[in-house]
Amino acid sequence: MSRLKILIVDDESYILSILTRKFEQLGYATLSATDGEEGYAVACRDLPDLVITDLQMPGISGLEMAVRMRANPATRHLPLLMLTSRGHRLSTADLMQTNVQCVLPKPFSTRELVAKVSEMTRARAVGDGPPQRSGEL
Repeated sequence: MSRLKILIVDDESYILSILTRKFEQLGYATLSATDGEEGYAVACRDLPDLVITDLQMPGISGLEMAVRMRANPATRHLPLLMLTSRGHRLSTADLMQTNVQCVLPKPFSTRELVAKVSEMTRARAVGDGPPQRSGEL
């Protein structure tokens, strides 16, 4: 069985490094990108099982990346988990244009993030379809 692939998109190199190391230790294959444009390109090329993205990034935001992914037939099925700075909320109208399944505020608990990722990838691995949206939507 191949390892599940997670794409991590964040403009903060520290977060990319920490999350990459953590998920690789847990047995996931990881991909990374430093902005939404690069993240979209990697998602289209590699079709990961899950995308973790920051909301606020230079160039296109995580939200705009998620909207583009949802509009693309090749990536529309990919679930996203979005990380946001405290105080930033995403409207229901914004989320309806995406496949964001969970929103976690920064600073986030690594334990909570790992639990959400495990829940989301388990649902994909057993074919239960996309998980229900959760978190601070």
